[in-house]
Amino acid sequence: MSVLLFGVSHRSAPVSVLERLSTDESEQAKIVEKVLQSSLVTEAMVLSTCNRVEVYAVVEAFHGGLSVIGQVLSEHSGMGLGDLTKYAYVRYAEAAVEHLFAVASGLDSAVIGEQQVLGQVRRAYATAEANHTVGRTLHELSQRALSVGKRVHAETGIDAAGSSVVSVALDMAEAKLSSLSGRSAVVIGAGSMGSLSAKYLVKAGVERIHIVNRSLPRAKRLAEKVRGLGVTAEAFPFDHLTPTLTDADVVVSCTGAVRPVVSLADVHRGLAHGQTPKQLVICDLGMPRNVDPAVAGLPDVYVVDMDRIQREPSARAAASDTEAARAIVAAEVANYLSGQRMAEVTPTVTALRQRAADVVEAELLRLDNRLPGLEAAHRDEVAKTVRRVVDKLLHAPTVRVKQLASAPGGDSYAEALRELFELDQQAVDAVAASELPLLATDLDKSE
Repeated sequence: MSVLLFGVSHRSAPVSVLERLSTDESEQAKIVEKVLQSSLVTEAMVLSTCNRVEVYAVVEAFHGGLSVIGQVLSEHSGMGLGDLTKYAYVRYAEAAVEHLFAVASGLDSAVIGEQQVLGQVRRAYATAEANHTVGRTLHELSQRALSVGKRVHAETGIDAAGSSVVSVALDMAEAKLSSLSGRSAVVIGAGSMGSLSAKYLVKAGVERIHIVNRSLPRAKRLAEKVRGLGVTAEAFPFDHLTPTLTDADVVVSCTGAVRPVVSLADVHRGLAHGQTPKQLVICDLGMPRNVDPAVAGLPDVYVVDMDRIQREPSARAAASDTEAARAIVAAEVANYLSGQRMAEVTPTVTALRQRAADVVEAELLRLDNRLPGLEAAHRDEVAKTVRRVVDKLLHAPTVRVKQLASAPGGDSYAEALRELFELDQQAVDAVAASELPLLATDLDKSE
């Protein structure tokens, strides 16, 4: 069984396609549930961010697994399978591992090096684990991806500038308005992106921030945090959006809504009630879009969306930092795959040693039956001698087979051992199953 990735992202598709594929947590659970209905898929999880939707699955067969995932996403998006595949990318086995490591490191983000994606990978894995849709393979892969992402951010300067989708968008807003100092801002959405937006706005010197959110208590909590930073802040429910736009200079919208929350009428009325004509910058960071595309056609309104952010030069990390990050990812992929190949042969080696131990015990029992009068001390010495002989005979080949198995193409050595020593596959599987709880505990401790 191998890992199969089927994904669509900002690198492969326009925003309009990503919008149709965007999912909330309940929809992600349904996608995974449908994928796992196939006997060809044993594990699955969905990674959904503001600019990507990816399904990671452990499949029995490449083409069969690909067909299953493609059909489920086609039904979810309402797109024909042929149309969907025009924008999709597929990674299998080693390539899927490399891709997830790169994603967790921020190397595949719209803003290279951004750290938010690491938390998104963590949440995707945690959700799948809570729903019991990941097993040994995706457990190990996800944990290692999180570790690689942390290492890249700790050992390179890929995020030295603190760039994120939010910071790049607000830098573009500041360039358009000349300065954000003393300005009035509206933040729509009080989640993690809304909180980060408020933080950047305070740092940029805005004078007032209005927090608009579907849940008023949550908006009030964020407003209280902003006031703690020395900036005037008020919280409003969604039905008070239009009045907050009246004196706004910059709006940042980052909700998880499945349809636009800022309409053309909202912005038009907000501008009409303003005291003087002015430039309004709206940063639409939602996926799907939070802002009606028609808003961009209003005079004196400038919309910063994901398409514009991706084209912004500041969204790219320094070449040297990117190169260093990619080198780390490449080394980690090699180490991970080597460890996986060794892990695959370990149960076979363990089963072989158990088989040898069983043979020794059977022969000692036979000795007891043939020489019932053998003194216990002599019998113990014979047992020790036989076990030493068996251990010495097995030592070199079992150590060597692990070394050979760690190299590319080494997965054939486990099969060779099973054939040469006539090992029962069920015995090997039983050993592998008994090792899983301990492995999971060790990985959790490392995290």
